[in-house]
Amino acid sequence: MRPNLFRQKLDRGETGYVGWLMIPSSISAEMMSLQGWDALTIDMQHGLIDYSDALTMLQAISSTDVTPLIRVPSLDAGMIGKALDAGAYGVICPMINTRAQCEALVAACRYAPLGHRSMGPVRATMYAGADYAANADRTVMAIAMIETQEAFDNLDEILSTPGLDAIFVGPSDLSLSMGGPPGFDPTTPHIREALVTIATAAKRHGVIAGLHTGAVAYTRSMEEAGYDYFAFLSELRFMALNSATMLSALRANAAPTQHASTNSY
Repeated sequence: MRPNLFRQKLDRGETGYVGWLMIPSSISAEMMSLQGWDALTIDMQHGLIDYSDALTMLQAISSTDVTPLIRVPSLDAGMIGKALDAGAYGVICPMINTRAQCEALVAACRYAPLGHRSMGPVRATMYAGADYAANADRTVMAIAMIETQEAFDNLDEILSTPGLDAIFVGPSDLSLSMGGPPGFDPTTPHIREALVTIATAAKRHGVIAGLHTGAVAYTRSMEEAGYDYFAFLSELRFMALNSATMLSALRANAAPTQHASTNSY
């Protein structure tokens, strides 16, 4: 079976970096897959992407060794199964608040007897190899999002769920749930403390921990706090930020306009 290089890197104790895809385009997915990310997440929750878009994006990513992940819209076993059958090597599931919900996520990602994923890998076999069914449970990743006060309160129960491969912290929703402002890289003291607590708890349970960040310096500080991988902004934000930066520079350094002469000859 085609290896999950992202998972292998994390298992070696190396920091992973995940690109984030919100635009429904196989071209942008292909371009991002050539930039050196360890994994790419197709965001079907807050992105503009539906299933047919995600399928063509997975095909574009598969021309590289970048590990394809999908964030599904919700804890829906049918959608999780379709994402994996299309070739995703990991599912990020939002709003996992309890041990029971985490168990349901893991079960949806695993074939019997470990779970209840239905057999029918279709494109996953084309992507991963003919031995997909025999090795999928050891390869694909079940990733639970921790992003509410309720999830934080149930953290140890969630992290002790058998078969859970990783967690992923949504900082904006977590901050809102804890009474802070939305956005990347929260600095409100009690929220930042909560982020550190989550990373420490994940280490204690042997679960990989990831965080969505928006600045390099903040990412470094959270790596020191114990996070194992980071999703960084998104291709949509990169386009907006770099476009604004370049345009500002162009306008600031523009040469005086040379108007055409009005003299007639």
